[in-house]
This record gives sequence, C-alpha cells and structure tokens, in this order.
Amino acid sequence: MVKITDVAAKAGVSVQTVSRVLNNRGYISQATREKVHQAIDELNYQPNELARSLHRGKSNLIGLIVPKISHPFFCELAYYLERYAYQKGYKLLLCNSNRDKSKESKYLEMLKKNRVDGIIMGSHVLDVEHYLNLNLPIISLDRILAENIPFVSSDNVKGGKIASQLLIHKHCRKLAYIYGGIGGPPHNALLASGRFQGFKQVIEDNRIEYTTLLLDETDSGMEFNLNKIIGFLKEYPEVDGVFASSDVIAAWVIQACHHLKKAIPEEIKVIGYDDVGLASLVSPRLTTISQPIQKMSELTIELLTKQIDGEEVPLKNYLPVTIIERDTT
Repeated sequence: MVKITDVAAKAGVSVQTVSRVLNNRGYISQATREKVHQAIDELNYQPNELARSLHRGKSNLIGLIVPKISHPFFCELAYYLERYAYQKGYKLLLCNSNRDKSKESKYLEMLKKNRVDGIIMGSHVLDVEHYLNLNLPIISLDRILAENIPFVSSDNVKGGKIASQLLIHKHCRKLAYIYGGIGGPPHNALLASGRFQGFKQVIEDNRIEYTTLLLDETDSGMEFNLNKIIGFLKEYPEVDGVFASSDVIAAWVIQACHHLKKAIPEEIKVIGYDDVGLASLVSPRLTTISQPIQKMSELTIELLTKQIDGEEVPLKNYLPVTIIERDTT
C-alpha cells in the first residue's frame, strides 16, 4: 500500500508539505503543488479520509436516516438531499432504518464513529435521549424529535384542509380518510398526523359525515392493504370522496375502485398527498397535495450546514403546500 512517505520521497518534499497540499493549508508554491500531485498520480496514492478528517476536524460527511428508502417520497427526498449536500461540499451516508429500534440505534452509532458532521433524521423510533446524546448538529424531517432540535416540514394541517375543501366543493357528502404507516411502531410525534387534523376540522365545520381506515403498519405488502381497502369500500358503499395520507395509499384506492368497478371521479373522488412521480403515472392521474420536496431538501441542507458552522437556526420551519388537481376529482 502506497504511503504518504512514498509520495513525499518521489516528489522530493517533506511529509508535512504533502499533507499541506492534500488539505490545502498554508502557502505552497504552484511548482511544489504540481510535483506533489504528479507523484500522487504516478503512485496512485489514496489518502486516508478518516485521518484527514481528524486532522481537519471535519469529515464533510452527512448522515441521512430514513424509514424506508423504497417509499417514493423518501426516494425523491434522498435524491434532492444528496444533490444539495454535494453542492455544499458534503457527501451523504444513507441509512435505511425500517423503523426498527435496534437498526436505527446501530446506524446512529455508526454515523458517530465515522465522525459525520451532521445528521438528517427522517425516522424516529428511539427515545429523545438517543438523539440529544449524539452532540451533533441534527435536522429532523417531518417529525419532532425534541423541543430544541430544528425540523423542516410541509404544512400538513393546511394540506388536510385543502383536501377536504376540494372534496366538499366537488359535492362529496360521505368522506373517508385512509391512512397508514410505513412499517414499524407508530409515533404520535409524526407531524403527518396534522393531515387528518386539518381534514377533520373542515369536515366538522361543514357537518359532513366521514369515516376512517387505518392500514396495516407492518410490511404485509400491497395485496393485504389493497384487499383491506376493497373490503372497506364494500362496507361503506356510500363513500364518495377519499383523502389518502400518501400518494401510494391513493394508488391502492384507485386499484380498489377498478376492482369494484367504481368510476373515478364520477362515483368516487380521490386525493393523495406528496405529489411524487407516481401521482401522474397512475390511471386516472391522481389529484394530490403537493409537498415541496425539492425546497424542503434544499432548506434542510442549508439549515444543517449552518449548524455545522456554528450558526443558530430557527427551530420550526414550515413550507406551504399546494393542490395539484388531475383526473381523480
């Protein structure tokens, strides 16, 4: 294995000079820089990133923990977070917790051992002490970890209100809210529960009937939940408007309606939440509450890098939502 001493010998300089070139510290003449880089290329020297991070006191690594990367929302979120992190000079370490307590705990320990500069939490199954004891900059996405940990979220309550207002405007008179988790233990701290709060508030103000369906919280798969929705719509045939807590669940509702030969939007109208790519690919195309996923990602990276640099950032960061009306309403 090529060592830094080999590079120094080939370039005819000291080890300290090679180190300063690698870390871009102190004055080094252009001629010396070129000699060192030429030696690095000829020897194919690979610097020890961990050692360099210890020397600099910074790793330029950010940890991201999500509950389920296969979920379209978290898939798109991770894409944009990586893009904006890279633009700021950081690399992203992606951890998929499956909302498993042991797995999430081990990932947090791994990120700490790898001396990441900060962590983005898209999952939350541990007690708050686990996050506070990290002593690292943290930004939470769409959930509250602790009162003093900043979070970024879309305005879930407003999203629920917009959904119910549109369904009522479209003359729906028996509404349903269909929701579920993405695996693992549920938590009241999830800000997504605000979607139902907003939805319910408008419905009760207008004295509209509604019912709810909680889908399975484990990885039972699409077929189980699809059959559960089919059974629900058979039990409540008068339901003419559905608000689903995600676009994935809304897609299951559409499939259930196809199975029951219920015409969309003539007999039943459907609204999702997120506006991931799936929403415009299902048939009929899905009306949905659009979370600004790209802006949420950009703001998350901005806030985290400011924390890393020692700056104070606001704790509560809500971004507005909009409704994208397509063929299901």
